[in-house]
Amino acid sequence: MPAAAFESLTLDAEGLPLHVRQRHPHGTPAVLFLHGWLDHSHGFDPLCEHLPEGWRTVLLDFRGMGQSGHAGPGAAYHLSDHLLDVEAALDGLALPSVHLVGHSLGGIVALAYAAARPERILSLTLIESLGPSGGPPEGALQRLRGFLDDARRPPNRKRYPTAEAAAERLRQANPTLSPEAALLFARHGTRQEPEGDVTFTFDPRHRRRFGQGFDEAQWLALEAAVTCPVQILRGSRGLSPS
Repeated sequence: MPAAAFESLTLDAEGLPLHVRQRHPHGTPAVLFLHGWLDHSHGFDPLCEHLPEGWRTVLLDFRGMGQSGHAGPGAAYHLSDHLLDVEAALDGLALPSVHLVGHSLGGIVALAYAAARPERILSLTLIESLGPSGGPPEGALQRLRGFLDDARRPPNRKRYPTAEAAAERLRQANPTLSPEAALLFARHGTRQEPEGDVTFTFDPRHRRRFGQGFDEAQWLALEAAVTCPVQILRGSRGLSPS
């Protein structure tokens, strides 16, 4: 029997529309998946094929990525904003608690949210993610300068003739990405423009550097506040952090 289809929903995050997909809305357990930087919820589709039938599976598109709304003019994206996305998803779906799974950026957000709201997270699974590296204290000044410099540059939304061409661009940026995975990300992460070419759906402002970040001591304090069981998954192949 084929797996149940996902339904698409739009939730409200203080006026910003957030896109989520879910299946088995009355199932148990409830699991919320958080994707990586510049990605979207469809990146978990191959994994979802192997989940037990009947789990309440929720896939969130962070603000400014996937099919979720973009921040308004003059706004920026910060890590704490994505914690608001998680809370809006849980509240909007009337989920008092969930198992949380995050990949890359999604793992950073998941860990931070589990620290801040321990009563809402039953378990935490981090895929290729443990926390941001803020570097030494003297790096704070350069980070702030980089943030101001990036804010001067207008957003650049590149165009590609086809989704296949966009997939090839993804593989150029990450040669370890398989052709099948690249095409999955490109097909679900692009939209067709009136002229016929395609652009990625993520807000180009996500490429701007953060003006602030956690140092190691601060992040270790957050990790210490996590009370639920934690599972860390690291791949044996593919892109590996230095």
